[in-house]
Amino acid sequence: MTDAVLPLLVGVPLGLAGLTAMARREARWTLPVMFVTLLAVWAVSIGLVAQTRDGSTMGHSVGAWPAGIAIPFVADQLSSLMLVVTGLLALVCSWFAVVAGTGRVHLFAPFVLVLVAGVNGALLTADLFNLFVFIEVMLLPSYGLLILAARRRGSEQSVRGSRLYVTFNLLVSTVFLAGVGLVYGIAGTVNIAELAGAARDSAGVAVAAGTCLVALSMKAATFPAYGWLARAYPSTSPAVTALFSGLHTKVAIYAIYRIYAVVFDGDTRWLWIGLVVFTVTMVVGVLGAVGEQTTRSILAFHMVSQIGYILLGVAIFTAAGLAAGLFYLLHHMIVKASLFLSAGAVEVRHGSARLDAVAAVGRREPLLAAAFAMSALSLAGLPPFSGFVAKLSIILASFEAGHVVVATVAIIVSLLTLLSMLKIWDAVFASPEPDGGSSSTGAGQGTAVVPRVGLALTAPGLVLALVTLCLGLGAEGLLSLTQVAAEGLLDTSGYVDAVLGGGA
Repeated sequence: MTDAVLPLLVGVPLGLAGLTAMARREARWTLPVMFVTLLAVWAVSIGLVAQTRDGSTMGHSVGAWPAGIAIPFVADQLSSLMLVVTGLLALVCSWFAVVAGTGRVHLFAPFVLVLVAGVNGALLTADLFNLFVFIEVMLLPSYGLLILAARRRGSEQSVRGSRLYVTFNLLVSTVFLAGVGLVYGIAGTVNIAELAGAARDSAGVAVAAGTCLVALSMKAATFPAYGWLARAYPSTSPAVTALFSGLHTKVAIYAIYRIYAVVFDGDTRWLWIGLVVFTVTMVVGVLGAVGEQTTRSILAFHMVSQIGYILLGVAIFTAAGLAAGLFYLLHHMIVKASLFLSAGAVEVRHGSARLDAVAAVGRREPLLAAAFAMSALSLAGLPPFSGFVAKLSIILASFEAGHVVVATVAIIVSLLTLLSMLKIWDAVFASPEPDGGSSSTGAGQGTAVVPRVGLALTAPGLVLALVTLCLGLGAEGLLSLTQVAAEGLLDTSGYVDAVLGGGA
């Protein structure tokens, strides 16, 4: 596979987004175009994983301009793995959106294609300013998806959530752009390869690049800037929540790993800050879920908690820690989307996400209950699912690095996560029918007809739940790939060479 394919992963979705945006409101061909494009992007991403699994790196400078002028695109094992998982989630979440009705709204297809183009660009770019641009490309269609999701059925919660989401992300973009400007003013470049090790050698570059990391940490919803996610994500439709959970914060996490590895060269002087912040993030996330009374709010707070686990990998910054953190990142993207889709399927059919409004779903929907149970057990870190391997790896890496307190907190938080998952399970899936009748929607009692979720809404979450089971049973395969990615973060010379010489 030639390196010229890298900019196509951005250009093709953007071009087809413009084409589908010009379609008539009643046009039916836009959704097939979207799904074919997403499938093609996913297939190319799988090819990139195969091509870079030996530790090699592909670089391409758009237009063959020299380094420092051209827009650089680079693919290594880390970015390729991220492309595969984000591509899978875009496919499955769009599938769920179409079945649930959200995806049939005019402009849904072009918005998703622009979002995917922005995600691909952010994962492939090797330039801080272009990273800012692609993050903005991600955000613009996201604002549209927030609006479309609440079309004709907006509520006070959706208005507050959308306003919070837009306002906070504009703040993050401003802070990040300020950091990029400071980096350029001090170092004279924003090319990540040209900045290799600069933050280790220059206090000014460290402060400037640290500003970028602060902005990315805010976007990733770490402590203390985590409340926006817990309030904004449950305010939109279940399909959009699942889509955002797998893309937005995870791109920020990827950028944190990449920037700290290359620009800071893994400088050990600052790792203690990450250890403190990310450990506190684990705790406040799981405790925040205690008082919530809706499924998506509980899952959103747990998302915050799990982000703390993921970022521990970069705070430990050893081969084992990085590999464990990256494994955790990929696992969590799949599991959290599965949970949002499974809980969202109940919400779509029953019209409520409150724990006291829906009951006995497990009796009527055994496949849906199985999908939720598998993903919940994986999130809590129980075998044989991928979550067990992810948590065990990060805990062992913490012990090996001498961070006993961090590892102990991770174990305790894992137990609290299991309790929260049992809270949803007991209230929604395992509870008996109210008053012995067949109604559990909160709209009526006794002989009222209870809506069935059905296989069409169940299948997307079930597919991702089976993926986490397969990743748990075959964990050695993914672990070997994340170890290659971790080695690329510890020794960034291949990445730097690919950026500076890509396409020349």
